[in-house]
Amino acid sequence: MVKPAGVWVVAACFNEQAVITHFIERVLAVPGVERLVLIDDGSRDGTVDQIRAFQKHQQQLGEPVPVTLLELTRNFGKEAAMLAGLDHARGNCAAAVLIDSDLQHPPELIEAMIDQWKAGAEVVTAVRDDRDQESRLKVASASWFYRVFNKLVDSIQLQEGAGDYRLLDAPVLEALTRLRESSRFSKGLLPWTGFRSVELPYQRVSRSGGASSWSPLKLWSYALDGIFSFSVLPLKVWSVIGVLVSLLSLIYALVIVLDTVFTGVDAPGFATLIVAILFLGGIQLIGIGVLGEYIGRIYVEAKARPHYFIRAIDRTD
Repeated sequence: MVKPAGVWVVAACFNEQAVITHFIERVLAVPGVERLVLIDDGSRDGTVDQIRAFQKHQQQLGEPVPVTLLELTRNFGKEAAMLAGLDHARGNCAAAVLIDSDLQHPPELIEAMIDQWKAGAEVVTAVRDDRDQESRLKVASASWFYRVFNKLVDSIQLQEGAGDYRLLDAPVLEALTRLRESSRFSKGLLPWTGFRSVELPYQRVSRSGGASSWSPLKLWSYALDGIFSFSVLPLKVWSVIGVLVSLLSLIYALVIVLDTVFTGVDAPGFATLIVAILFLGGIQLIGIGVLGEYIGRIYVEAKARPHYFIRAIDRTD
């Protein structure tokens, strides 16, 4: 059986009408790219129409159109869309490149990735350099997340500045698609597989069109997915906090007993009592919230629903 030898590029799309045609042209211009797989994640604009118009135009010119469109039935999220693309690429290519379709990841870097892969790299990871054109707040919050994650998680360490822009060798692609957990965090799943990675620096530029679908709330939720998917330390931390609060309560009770014995009965103030009740109640609610995050993920995993459904696959050769 002849093994596939080409490199495929996989990109999720969500409301990228303003840039998708330019993105396709830049990717297909990269030497070594055999096919581009675009996954429409329930776009509400003309993204799908733009992709199909490009395919039709190239066909009319009599030129090959190595573009495949996977149209999902609704918006399942970026992680599910990337998984759909990797599932489609698995077994059909020798390596796959994950890239964002908003042109913040420069497609021209793919050629250098392919060179590193041909030199023996199993994973080639694009890492943002210090010239990142994102806002200072976004860069600072991302840096904070990487530091917190690496402090909480012992099994893996995330490279600061490394995102989803990566080249995956065929065995890595096979391993990654075998991980079917519902709360996916690809930035952690890839290093967890243990394959060797080579880093390439790049400059992440501002969006040339459209708007980001990642609101602060979604970024916060994604960060929690990453932490809770790879660490049980938050549960252990709240166990320690519970022990410390109990010890403080015992010490305070002893102080009250001694004060009563030596100075007489002391009626505690109402404010002190309310503060103590609110403090302990807050501690309990936070602990229950952390526990609920884990239970909620267990609930989602137990249902074992498919990650995505595909409405149509448009492939032109």
